Amino acid sequence: MQSIRVRTARRTQMVDVTQEVQRVVTALGIKVGTCFLYVPHTTAGVLINEHADPDVASDAEGALDRLVPSAGPFRHAEGNSDSHVKTMLVGTSQFVFVEDGKLALGRWQGIFFTEFDGPRERHLYVKVLPDRV
Repeated sequence: MQSIRVRTARRTQMVDVTQEVQRVVTALGIKVGTCFLYVPHTTAGVLINEHADPDVASDAEGALDRLVPSAGPFRHAEGNSDSHVKTMLVGTSQFVFVEDGKLALGRWQGIFFTEFDGPRERHLYVKVLPDRV
């Protein structure tokens, strides 16, 4: 398993990590398989969406902040209940097929680390398993 370190600058932020994940796949030399992505945090996640236009990520960040505002009412005393709820909505894992040594993403798709309690330094775990033939 590999770990990608992600530093965020804002409380809510989507960071495009597609190239970093592809570098892991390339370094492992796996031509056909499955790339598993996992975020070991309760206030951050991972998703796949459009990465050609950065306004999509910005719009999504704003939509999640409006959907689950930071001001409660929440009972959790740490002041980050909204971050936990956003992570529940986004999820902490994804998988992507690998074909010909490349992530099999759609034309406009990218992999995003999603931060909801930043700024912080976090980790995204990447495990690539080859297909058995």
